[in-house]
Amino acid sequence: MILRSMYLQKISLVNFKNFDSQSFDFQKKINCFVGNNGIGKTNVLDAIYYLSFAKSYFNPVAGQNIKHGTSFFMVEGEYLLNDRKEKIVCSLKKGQKKILKQNGKAYDKFSEHIGKLPLVIISPADRDLVTEGSDTRRKFMDGVISQQDKTYLQNLISYNKILVQRNALLKYFAANRTFDLLNLKVYNEQLINFGVKIFENRKKFLEAFIPIFNKKYEIVSGKKEQVNLTYKSQLNDTSFDELLEKSLEKDRMVQYTTAGIHKDDLSFEIDGFPIKKFGSQGQQKSYLIALKLAQFEFIKQQASVVPILLLDDIFDKLDEHRVTHIINLVNNDAFGQIFITDTHYNRTESILEQGNKEYQIFKL
Repeated sequence: MILRSMYLQKISLVNFKNFDSQSFDFQKKINCFVGNNGIGKTNVLDAIYYLSFAKSYFNPVAGQNIKHGTSFFMVEGEYLLNDRKEKIVCSLKKGQKKILKQNGKAYDKFSEHIGKLPLVIISPADRDLVTEGSDTRRKFMDGVISQQDKTYLQNLISYNKILVQRNALLKYFAANRTFDLLNLKVYNEQLINFGVKIFENRKKFLEAFIPIFNKKYEIVSGKKEQVNLTYKSQLNDTSFDELLEKSLEKDRMVQYTTAGIHKDDLSFEIDGFPIKKFGSQGQQKSYLIALKLAQFEFIKQQASVVPILLLDDIFDKLDEHRVTHIINLVNNDAFGQIFITDTHYNRTESILEQGNKEYQIFKL
């Protein structure tokens, strides 16, 4: 498979988070931001993330990414994609809609942009995947699939829209002490139609993804522990229409849809036990890094372009052996452009000097 090359040459930020106006010119291989906490290292990574997804990785409220005391922000990136220049601009004015442009042309739907500039981020915020509810893990799974499968993304958007409408109808029935099964069945049919497709996609994805993940964990941990990743779905055992039928009384009582693929989850285990309860901080971090490196590998295979990799503060809480394993991994030619943040200049420099790749360090 011939991989297309991609690298971000330059980024310019205006009123983005804590930056007034700042530009960075990047190295083709490894770029590091070093400085104390709270200085804006992660904000630069988030701006790079913005250019791929038109949203922040860390703050879902777009308006809160505008610098205090100003009325708009703008993030502009210049890429070289297969020797062709691409300019992406994302901007937001208070009280207005966010705008995303490629080479001066605005997108009608942001979903059209997803997957064009594949990117994977590994960050301390990923701990939510272990500690939070199933919603976070589903979002991870959907995010990986959506980067490369436009139909999946559209099915997901449609499913969620119908789910909201079905829930509104259940509330209406309760408020008006009425019930219309025929009306409800219209929504059921649409939910089943999109839901089954999404379920099949997720199943297929995990069949390909889990072996990649297991391999990455072995490398990161130095074969120290046995890990498991399992797909949990109500549709594994029962058909969707049967599920909706069985849960009808409960749905009417609680006034929302209690069964379906919006309840799917991923189970994370280490040595046969849930990693949330039984994994140390280092083990949890290794698990998440392996998960994200597997995401990187999967997207690379699907997209035939090497994704950009953002490593936010990943050396923290890992022992020296695991850090070495990770650095050996990313020094590999299988990786393209990498962005790293760290608080320790000397640590970063000594880690990078072990590798054989060109790098530059920005002191913030």
